[in-house]
Amino acid sequence: MSRGKSLNLYLMDGTPSGLIKCTLANWTGLAYKIPRTLLAQAKRIDFLNQTGVYFLFGEDGTTGDPQCYIGQAGVRKNGRGIHRRLDEHKRSDKEGWWTTAIAFTTSHNSFGPTEVSYLENRFYNMAAEAGRYQIRNGKDPNPGNITEEKENELEEYIDYAKIVMGAFGYKLFEPLREKLVAQIQEPEFVSNEPVLYLKYSQAQATGQRTAEGFIVFAGSRISLKLNKSVGNGTRKRRERYAEKIDSQGILLADLLFSSPSGAAAFVGGASLSGNAIWKTEGGMSLGQLKSQ
Repeated sequence: MSRGKSLNLYLMDGTPSGLIKCTLANWTGLAYKIPRTLLAQAKRIDFLNQTGVYFLFGEDGTTGDPQCYIGQAGVRKNGRGIHRRLDEHKRSDKEGWWTTAIAFTTSHNSFGPTEVSYLENRFYNMAAEAGRYQIRNGKDPNPGNITEEKENELEEYIDYAKIVMGAFGYKLFEPLREKLVAQIQEPEFVSNEPVLYLKYSQAQATGQRTAEGFIVFAGSRISLKLNKSVGNGTRKRRERYAEKIDSQGILLADLLFSSPSGAAAFVGGASLSGNAIWKTEGGMSLGQLKSQ
């Protein structure tokens, strides 16, 4: 059984939409949530001049899908580390997509190049495996070479960082299917939502509504052909998830969509009503379920 954790969220500007510092009992790490619009004010935070790892969060301008970039920052000759790197991202015209940054460092400035390379690599692979966000990194970061002792130390840091990331409201590292399994194992959290089925042309899929949206389950078969009626958002999602679809149109991973209709369009390759086409095993449509 997991034990409770004591977190301290400090609203540095006195508002929940401003700069937030997070610490955790028995953890030497420090984390900051920084709105892009308040990056200049964050310059006064001395800990952001240290070496660390950072995350940029935003959305795809066409599909609205969540996006994330994961990077590392070392202290420069001018004595500035994380904040300097975030400022470079802000000044880049190509990176106007992100709205929030989250930075991780330590209270005693103990990270060096080896540590942040390992953390960047692990965070990248954890986020990619969870599949909730489109990861904007061009390639898998180099993990570097570390000792077994240091690896254990950093893995403990990662365990705490995952908790903090969730406390900030980002489920970057939480796999979709594991969440559903947890609901089944804990009766007080069991979902009343039934598994739904879709059949359209060559497509046959299963999915389920959740509090976060609509999940299409791995093993579903999608229609590889896209009709002219399909919008740009669906086309971009097909490009984004290309590596998660095999040559026969079988999904290799669970996928989360913001709506049943968005999920139906992705699966069927056409503009479809999610309320009409997703049905229970007994043939009741999602629209009928909602009316009840």
